[in-house]
Amino acid sequence: MGIVIRQSIKGTVVTCVGALIGFATTMFVVTGLLSPEDIGLTKVVLEVGLMFAGLAQLGTSSSIVRFFPYFKDGKGNNGFFFYIMALPFVGCLLFTMLYLVLKEPVTDFFIAKSALFVDYYYWVIPLIVFAAYLVVLETYANANMRISVPKLNREVFIRVLTLLVYLLYGYHVVGRDGLVAGVIAVQGLAMLFMFFYVPKVGSVSLRYNIASVSKPLRRDVFRYSMFLIAGALGGSILNRLDLLMVSSHLGLEQAGVFTIAFYIATVVEIPSRSITAITSPLAADALKEGNFQAAKILYQKVALNQLLVGGCVFLLIWINIDNLFAIIPNGAAYKAGKWVVFFIGMSKLVSVTLGFGGVLISFSRYYYWSLYFTFIIVAIGIVTNNLLIPAWGISGAAVATALSCLLSYAVQQWIVQRKVKSTPYTFGMVKLIAIFLVVAGVNHFLASFGNPWVDAIYRTAIASSVSVALLYFLKVSDELNSTVRTILKRIFGKKA
Repeated sequence: MGIVIRQSIKGTVVTCVGALIGFATTMFVVTGLLSPEDIGLTKVVLEVGLMFAGLAQLGTSSSIVRFFPYFKDGKGNNGFFFYIMALPFVGCLLFTMLYLVLKEPVTDFFIAKSALFVDYYYWVIPLIVFAAYLVVLETYANANMRISVPKLNREVFIRVLTLLVYLLYGYHVVGRDGLVAGVIAVQGLAMLFMFFYVPKVGSVSLRYNIASVSKPLRRDVFRYSMFLIAGALGGSILNRLDLLMVSSHLGLEQAGVFTIAFYIATVVEIPSRSITAITSPLAADALKEGNFQAAKILYQKVALNQLLVGGCVFLLIWINIDNLFAIIPNGAAYKAGKWVVFFIGMSKLVSVTLGFGGVLISFSRYYYWSLYFTFIIVAIGIVTNNLLIPAWGISGAAVATALSCLLSYAVQQWIVQRKVKSTPYTFGMVKLIAIFLVVAGVNHFLASFGNPWVDAIYRTAIASSVSVALLYFLKVSDELNSTVRTILKRIFGKKA
């Protein structure tokens, strides 16, 4: 477990640094230098590209983690790298052609309220290639138990270069074309970085001897990939449905407001990414051996600590939400997204807590069950967005996303419990939820200061102190208590 701890710590540090850069960029640079329409345009371009990139992978990123234990041999991994390079290449060709064929219906979807996106329709094509291979190369590095450098690339390198693009646009060095081109080029540079990094941590041999892989394994890889392609179709649409439908119904300006609120809410899930990336290979190994008990213990530990960290982050965001909109440039224009933050934040909290169950399903022989409800969830999402966006605007899109999320994870957990014999629920979770409610209640009765900076610092200090004290004395997490004792020992020089 030593490498898990080291890589998790490094990955968490990098993630936190990237989160600070991203938060400062989004809250104080993007809102100040870009109009809501520009924000909406760049976000829609990125999301459409990422949606097709997810399909173009042909399930490769999930296949890497699931099947790498079967291929790795220390001598070229039986041509595994060739497989993970060739499959996305075929996928990029297929889905780029599909993207071109779909130009007319996609144009019809956006033309009424978001016609500006149509002008950049073809610009999405290189983004599909960049984003597909970036994820595949990152996942291959993760499978080789390396997450810190890929995290540095995604969380810091991409954010810093994107910040540079925003500054160039905001200070009129480049125009709108330069803004869109720059955002796309950053993804390309990040992909190249990973392409040169991966050979340092794993085999990159392109030799492929099909005889070295048994026929049952080849059949399993093919069948798994086909199911993942179908699942990715539903998943890619579901993950971006709210933004795309806001763009279609309300226009790019409201999509920009939704984007800022959505970003604030997604801070909840940032700390969870490192531990998920590094524990996924452990789950794959456990399920390969049929060790359901080890998978269950891992699931419970991951779920508890994800809820702990994600819940604390969400709580700090929500008790300071009015201060946040008062502090950021043009905050009045974005305050309409307040309830978007709440409902998307709650959905992210559910996601980080129960999301590892999806990892267990995908690595078990029951992976195909996810297809039974993916498209149903997409259909529900489309219906609820169409009903709630006209009634409640961008808040309606957030409510629709939260409802879809709750239903999705309820069904997923039923499958995990029935087929993989795992459950995330522990008494620690009950104590956690009670602590969050107590801290929220304490915040409700705190007096308000006129200065948002002072009010934010004062509320954060009190909420953090009460949270840490309750978490420690109620012994919610062994890992947290151990960390606190270590810190106290270093400070006071004795056992806490």
